[in-house]
Amino acid sequence: MQGVGRYPPLSNGVGVTLELSTTTSSPLAIDVTESTEMRIRRLIGENPVVIFTRSPCCCMCHVMKRLLLSSVGVHPAVIQLEDDEIAALSASAAVDDGGETRGGGDKAENGGGMDEMPAMYIGGTRVGGLESLVALHLSGGLVPKLVEVGVVTYNNYKV
Repeated sequence: MQGVGRYPPLSNGVGVTLELSTTTSSPLAIDVTESTEMRIRRLIGENPVVIFTRSPCCCMCHVMKRLLLSSVGVHPAVIQLEDDEIAALSASAAVDDGGETRGGGDKAENGGGMDEMPAMYIGGTRVGGLESLVALHLSGGLVPKLVEVGVVTYNNYKV
């Protein structure tokens, strides 16, 4: 991450000069040399529930967030990606799960394959898009997955 240095006022007596320097002491540090694909893999690994969506956030992403929040009380991390970053997500997902989606048939049904957006991951495993999330929820598989990654417990889940 870039650190911010504070300096005395400029010659006209107004303002602050900022100096950006590389630091690794912060847990929020961003390695500017990290590739987009590696950053996406790191985000998938660091967040138990993460949704990757196109920038700006699409309506399907809002539906996914609402379903998670209202039905099981989970707040997912939502990461908005630019078009070039979506290609890196596709490459990362293809490496992680052999090029096939997990948890649903979005690839075959929608023809979207790995480029389907929004894309949701639970515990580092690709769930898929909105259709896969809804299917997982209706089949009763969503809560056990969330319990498995420690996001919810059966004690605080109300049917």
